[in-house]
Amino acid sequence: MSSLLLSRRDLDFLLHEWLDVTRLTARKRFAEHSRETFDAVLELGERIATDHFAPHNKLADAHEPHLDADGRVVMIPEVKRALRVFAEAGLLAGELDESLGGMQLPTVVSKAVLAWFQAANVGTAAYPFLTIANANLLVEYGTPEQVDTWVRPMAAGRFLGTMCLSEPQAGSSLADIATRAEPQPDGTYRLYGTKMWISAGEHELSENIVHLVLAKIPGGPPGVKGISLFIVPKVLVNADGSLGERNDIALVGLNHKMGYRGTVNTVLNFGEGAHTPGGAPGAVGYLVGEPHKGLSYMFHMMNEARIGVGLGAAALGYTGYLHSLEYAKVRLQGRPPAAKDPALPPVPLIEHADVRRMLLAQKAYVEGALALGLYCSLLVDDSKTAEDAVARDRAALLLDVLTPIAKSWPSQWCLEANSLAIQVHGGYGYTREYNVEQFYRDNRLNPIHEGTHGIQGLDLLGRKVVMKNGMGLRVLGETISATVQCAIDLGGETAEMGRALQDAFERLTLVTAQLWSAGDPAVTLANSSIYLEAAGHIVVAWIWLEQVLAAHGKDGPFYAGKRQAARYFFRYELPKTGPQLDLLGSLDRTTLEMDPSWF
Repeated sequence: MSSLLLSRRDLDFLLHEWLDVTRLTARKRFAEHSRETFDAVLELGERIATDHFAPHNKLADAHEPHLDADGRVVMIPEVKRALRVFAEAGLLAGELDESLGGMQLPTVVSKAVLAWFQAANVGTAAYPFLTIANANLLVEYGTPEQVDTWVRPMAAGRFLGTMCLSEPQAGSSLADIATRAEPQPDGTYRLYGTKMWISAGEHELSENIVHLVLAKIPGGPPGVKGISLFIVPKVLVNADGSLGERNDIALVGLNHKMGYRGTVNTVLNFGEGAHTPGGAPGAVGYLVGEPHKGLSYMFHMMNEARIGVGLGAAALGYTGYLHSLEYAKVRLQGRPPAAKDPALPPVPLIEHADVRRMLLAQKAYVEGALALGLYCSLLVDDSKTAEDAVARDRAALLLDVLTPIAKSWPSQWCLEANSLAIQVHGGYGYTREYNVEQFYRDNRLNPIHEGTHGIQGLDLLGRKVVMKNGMGLRVLGETISATVQCAIDLGGETAEMGRALQDAFERLTLVTAQLWSAGDPAVTLANSSIYLEAAGHIVVAWIWLEQVLAAHGKDGPFYAGKRQAARYFFRYELPKTGPQLDLLGSLDRTTLEMDPSWF
């Protein structure tokens, strides 16, 4: 029986027939790898996700983390056992250098592997997700000593990691954080403040928790320019690597979520005196990099997380699609419109055109989103390892432009896919006895965390498409135009898709200029979320055209399904951008002119 988590056939198509990831083995960093090693780690990931993560997905949702009488976080034991298997397989260190015990896997392969776990059990998968991103940041910006002290144990699964940004009074407005870091004579810092919405912030799944904390050193610049980044462990580590005293970090409480229930989510107090290392209050922290550059460092983790959130949304949408597809094939209900005899037997749901419409929409959303996430993951590899400096810079620029789309588009439209999966199930889909209602609840977080749609829209329109005098948008346009030209060269329906895509992108470019010629940033950015959605649809149309080109000349149901999903996207979805671009081009002020007292 085929997996109901993801389609391995689709992953093979995306990785090998479209992206040709095996070509990466010509680069020094990946020279020890081959198609065989990439496939082996994908098979390993699928097996562990299926055998150790998926079985407790509903159980972890029904029995979410809670506090015992002593204030300790309690969760079902299957979570810890699954994470142990994940770590022992070496997957926490998949992307890391061999010198750190890693496999030196390409990011695109590593993220494809992680997608199996996000589809199987996104709540448990969040622990390695955060730990991998934490370790990658420290490898990039930490000292050799910090890497040895904190990254090696994370790679081995002994320590797990978090990111601590938000605060109760500040939310996503990081300029307003109040956590402070007081320098100490020995070169360490003492941190004081409260952090909110900290996933994996307290548990007993590992020997230690490595918090990466944003805080301000007194006397630094105001706003975001005064933010520094610190390693603040739950338990201090002695010079010989052994665990020492408990750090001054107190668990204030747990947040009780609609979904993602298997991931403990916390409020933490740093430096309240609940624990006093060395007899003095204050959480001991270690500065990462230079003072006041913490937010730029944290963006390394945040951008990785944003692409990962998009892939997680795609994975949840994908498994919901496969579950609803399976249900539609076996559930007998109703008869075709032309069948007048009530004595005729009912037909499977999939025989009804409207059900096929919902399945086709899901397929277009989830396969497009997964492809977009993997493409962006490949750009990470190209930005670091391409042989030519120009190619590296170009990949980095394209990645910058696509990151807000790669985070938000899957979060919006794969959630819609989950909604359609419930609809295909009918009343059964709205019950906890079936899996699809949990997928929807879990996926509902993804439009929120790591930056809401509003934040991503401001990032895309307010920064990314105008940075370097619009170079990012031009690079995206050149990349899309190359695809369009290939499509036009093939002629027929593929050429029609190419011309439709080219028209849409040219209109997006024109509207971008119109928005920025308004002379008023408030007007320009008032509808940035609509701009994000329109740009996202155009980008995913491009991704679908790329898949059509990769499937060209190939026969069989799989390739026919790819072409039909692309056909659906170009006929049903891409046209939606027309009215959106009309609205944007008109510099509409409706939202700006809505007085708060009128609500």
